[in-house]
Amino acid sequence: MSSCSPSEGNRPSADVADIFRDHLNELGSIGPQQWKVVNALLSCRTARLGGHLYACDTCGQTLPVYNSCRNRHCPKCQAAARAKWLEKRMGELLPVEYFHVVFTIPDVLNRLVLVNKAVLYEILFRAVKETLLQSARNPKNLGASVGFLAILHTWGQNLLDHPHLHCLVPGGGLSADGTRWISCPKGFFVSVKILSMLFRGKFLDFLKSAYVNKQLKFPGQNSQFESGEAFQKLLNRAYAKRWVVYAKKPFAGPEQVLRYLGRYTHRVAISNHRLIDVRDGTVRFRWKDYRHANAWKTMSVSTGEFMRRFLLHVLPTHFMRIRSYGLLSNRNKNANLAVCRSLLCGSSKTEHAESQGLSLAQPTATMETVTLCPNCHHGHLVPVMIIEPERFYPERTQRLDSS
Repeated sequence: MSSCSPSEGNRPSADVADIFRDHLNELGSIGPQQWKVVNALLSCRTARLGGHLYACDTCGQTLPVYNSCRNRHCPKCQAAARAKWLEKRMGELLPVEYFHVVFTIPDVLNRLVLVNKAVLYEILFRAVKETLLQSARNPKNLGASVGFLAILHTWGQNLLDHPHLHCLVPGGGLSADGTRWISCPKGFFVSVKILSMLFRGKFLDFLKSAYVNKQLKFPGQNSQFESGEAFQKLLNRAYAKRWVVYAKKPFAGPEQVLRYLGRYTHRVAISNHRLIDVRDGTVRFRWKDYRHANAWKTMSVSTGEFMRRFLLHVLPTHFMRIRSYGLLSNRNKNANLAVCRSLLCGSSKTEHAESQGLSLAQPTATMETVTLCPNCHHGHLVPVMIIEPERFYPERTQRLDSS
């Protein structure tokens, strides 16, 4: 477990964990995986998980610093994971444009996705993978083998379900024989109209196969889609919808790429900094209205509804939400990057990173980091004792048994 810093800095005015802690009795029936996340939030940076006791080397003031839960859904625990992941990606950047391509499925499928997360999220990844790789290989488009990172987000700014994939694609790829780097035209990857049509066809084909192979469940209101005729009507409705694929302006350099990765890779449904306040059973939070010039607005929902929306985005156990494909797939990534880099600039991994001002060894904060004492402002806090975690979690045991 990692520890938070003794100096918290600017603390948000509200906290997701506190909302769950103070209004747990309003939470309805949820599954074991959701309860696991709830209990991680409630335990994070508390005595439950243990930690370290710090003492000032001047005035003797003591301060307990508790461990974080490291749950990927916890708003407090993503900074360290993000920094560690980015450090590994720094040496993989190529000196080319990078495109940010987003794939979204129509909302008529959202209800089915919520009760079949593992199957439908896998279909989303597979459809996007085949769409990008196939369209790029087409000689009428780029005619090259490409690689890309794909990051699953399941939420919209209002915290409701909105599954989509953010993809980071280098602007070019290797020729079929692997001897040439083929660059994209400046500022252009592949027509989004082509990507949209291909993505729609592949996704719906994979979805139909999942239905035929009885991989889908139809509980509750989804029972209306269980018959073959009703399911085909759902597919027809989805086919008639506009499937949104859009490409943002390409990144100009590695610094922009890293800023993008830092923003998107380890996000949770909502950060504590977007929360405004919690009063009289109502949560107020900031949200960006993309349909109205990206204007920032305020939304108010009941605490029970806020918790429900937050838990919509709990991922299936062990589900990987960040994946790499093509030239960047884990199996052959190092070899492929070496070939790409030699064709582009003839430099090694380390030389490439250093030439762009990137360090492959970024210092990271640890619990031993010396910090200024908040009491006397002269001495420094140093760790003096380990705080053992609590052995039992009565509340968690009771909740999981009751569910």
